[in-house]
Amino acid sequence: MSKVSVTGSKRVIDDVIEAAYEHHSLHVSEYDGRYDGFEPGDSLAGAEGVNERLVTVRSLESILDVDADDLDAVGSVDDDELAAELERTRERVNELDDRRDDLRASIRDRQEEIDRMEPFADLGIALDLLRGYDSLEVVVGEAKLEAVEDALAAAGDVAAHETFSGGGVVAAFAAPADGADDGFLQDAFVGVDIAMLEVPDADASPSEYVAELERERAELEAELDEIDAELDAVKEEAAGFLLRAEEQLTIEAQKKEAPLSFATTKNAFVAEGWIPTATFPDFAASIADAVGDHAEVEELERAEFGPDGDHHTESVAGGGADATPEHAEATEREAATDGGHATHGDEDPPVVQNNGKAAGPFELLVQGFGRPKYSEFDPTLLVFLTFPLMFGFMIGDIGYGVLYAAVGWYLYANYDGAFREMGAVAIWAGAFTILFGIYYGIDLFGYHAYPLLGIESWEVSKGLSPGTGEWALAWLVMSVLFGILHLNVGYVLSFVSNYQLHDLKHAMYESASWLLLLNGIWVWIFSSQAAGVRPEFLRPDVTIPLVGANVAELDLAATGPKPEFLFDSVAVLTFGAVEFAGFPELVGVLGLIAAFVGFVLLAIGEPAEVVEVLSPVVNVVSYARIMAVLLAKGGMALAVNLLAFGAYIDDGGSGSFHFIFSAERLAEVQADPASYELVFAGMSTAFDPSSIGLVGIVALVGAVLVAIVGHIVVLLLGITAAGIQGIRLEYVEFFGKFYEGGGDPYAPFGYERTYTSEE
Repeated sequence: MSKVSVTGSKRVIDDVIEAAYEHHSLHVSEYDGRYDGFEPGDSLAGAEGVNERLVTVRSLESILDVDADDLDAVGSVDDDELAAELERTRERVNELDDRRDDLRASIRDRQEEIDRMEPFADLGIALDLLRGYDSLEVVVGEAKLEAVEDALAAAGDVAAHETFSGGGVVAAFAAPADGADDGFLQDAFVGVDIAMLEVPDADASPSEYVAELERERAELEAELDEIDAELDAVKEEAAGFLLRAEEQLTIEAQKKEAPLSFATTKNAFVAEGWIPTATFPDFAASIADAVGDHAEVEELERAEFGPDGDHHTESVAGGGADATPEHAEATEREAATDGGHATHGDEDPPVVQNNGKAAGPFELLVQGFGRPKYSEFDPTLLVFLTFPLMFGFMIGDIGYGVLYAAVGWYLYANYDGAFREMGAVAIWAGAFTILFGIYYGIDLFGYHAYPLLGIESWEVSKGLSPGTGEWALAWLVMSVLFGILHLNVGYVLSFVSNYQLHDLKHAMYESASWLLLLNGIWVWIFSSQAAGVRPEFLRPDVTIPLVGANVAELDLAATGPKPEFLFDSVAVLTFGAVEFAGFPELVGVLGLIAAFVGFVLLAIGEPAEVVEVLSPVVNVVSYARIMAVLLAKGGMALAVNLLAFGAYIDDGGSGSFHFIFSAERLAEVQADPASYELVFAGMSTAFDPSSIGLVGIVALVGAVLVAIVGHIVVLLLGITAAGIQGIRLEYVEFFGKFYEGGGDPYAPFGYERTYTSEE
């Protein structure tokens, strides 16, 4: 990208704006006030009128509910015809919209009156009988009749009373006792749960009055339907025009407001911005063709990132000092520049992300952290390669994967923008979930379906069964190894970035130090060095009270600082093909030496970060959440199936989980406790439908409902757990090593026409 300036007289500013707009390549930079004697410009003449018409068009589109699908044809819009047609459409639509609003208000009033009258209709007493008495007081309200009767009987100011009720509404008539004040009847109901109702001012019976209101409401609704039909006709007629008018007015508004970003004096202007370097000659030629030598186009800086210290751009020979506001006076003799001083500032170029059709949707996840700066490596491709992999590993179920992919396809096919991109991400995540579901034993909603294919056994397991616990520890080791690899990529990118933006010394201090610490420490952890060393405080003559055994009798391997599964898991993951006892002791020592060298480099170059020296260990251990989510989601699916269908463990309780599904199988398991351990009978197997009839059928239906609802819950929690944890690992552990974000998108001055033609 190249930073360019266009300087010239205000006499040609319209033509320059037109030429730059048509070229559609200049990302205009906002003027930051750094030029002496220059101020931000004002909108061109007519901008206010254009914006007013644009607001009118968008208001009409909102009223008529116009969208892109309503376009009739692409065409041109003449300014005079636009103004006349817009005024005719506005008057017609506003008239109909006002009538529609009045009708809706009237319908709402009728409905409120109906709601107010319905309790009196339920009561069944004429309205004129509920008011207008001189010697009686009447109260109508929604209450329990017994509570009203008790309150009247206990009231001292009530000489006599009568009550009527219907539909939960009570009408109380009462004569006052001697000396009673006005309002004595309402006072009698203090403390009673009653909602007072105001008696409407109408002579008809409540039911007749409600019927009249409903008739009026129906007439108003019919009239409203006619108005809606007229508006639909207007929409069909005017939608294409409104879409074309909006686009045309948007283009005009952008052009007329462009000087707001320029530096201007009374007679001169300076416009700056970024442009792809390859298009600069053509851009300069376009400006020259439009205004000749009345404007000057200069390339100020070129964004080429090499080992040039902290600078992100390089000045271009022939640009720099010459490309200043003083050029306005040199270019146009009439321009009074009032002097000027140029400083290029430290503005970063805008960014264009182009990661292809497959990885492109994952830009959404990267932008959730921050768009990459121009000087940064765009991590979208790496997120594309790792996020679906982590998600699929954590869920690993064919059934869930199909549903994730189906939801993703729905979003991708029916929406645009962020929802479409999220749909594509969901499709990839669902695909990897299906692949890992096959890998884990053809998992289908928590059920190992490989026996249905005639396969007697399956080597890989999530590690949830008693007989497959070694796989759970193996997945822990796998998660850690993935974390080491992932963080290595991050530190390598950090090294390359620091080397390009600064120099080798900065790269060694800020990046190589962490690389040495990360790999040195973990090489030592996975080495046999100190793997079987007994802690000094454990002597052969020491007895551990909680165990009751002498230290000499204990397994030395269990007393070392490194658990055996660190090494045994390699054999599990390779199905016994590779036996791993740890890296040799010498390699472990070399790892510690490398970590020490990394510590020294860090202490010299970044002493403030020495307190974070163990972060390579902590960050890698954080990847254990991958294994944790795998076991948690697998365990939840297992629990749902366990509750619904029951399960047992073979080999007398030391083997794998198997679901029961039928009462006959349950009987077989219970009859052979030496071979099977019953975990739970399950709702579907607790009752035999053939012998118990309706109870068994209800139990079976309940089991199916539990399975459906339970798996929906697991499905939703899988999104939040696997999705959020995967994103967290990308953002916190991975991006934190080399990526800051905060770049601006490349938004060239111009407009891609959709509804209008160039003419």
